Amino acid sequence: MDRISALRNVEDALADFEEGDAALGDVEDRVLGVLRTYATEFEDESAAAFRATGDPAVEGVVVAAPNAEAAHERVAERFEGAVPEFDVERAD
Repeated sequence: MDRISALRNVEDALADFEEGDAALGDVEDRVLGVLRTYATEFEDESAAAFRATGDPAVEGVVVAAPNAEAAHERVAERFEGAVPEFDVERAD
């Protein structure tokens, strides 16, 4: 899924919410699905999607990085102060 398709899908989900055709939870699920699909379909072989696992504070965080070490660093950068313990795995 390219960026334009992802944005259109998010826009469609928001429009359905605004029109009362979708509940907030449904819209959240759709948007999360779009984001995860977009993140895992990189054409650039030098980047891949990695998902953080472990501590509840990092569960569900997905980052794009060239390798697991860089992905771990990118997730850790999201925290100020103490960084919870976590691992990363490819989100293929």
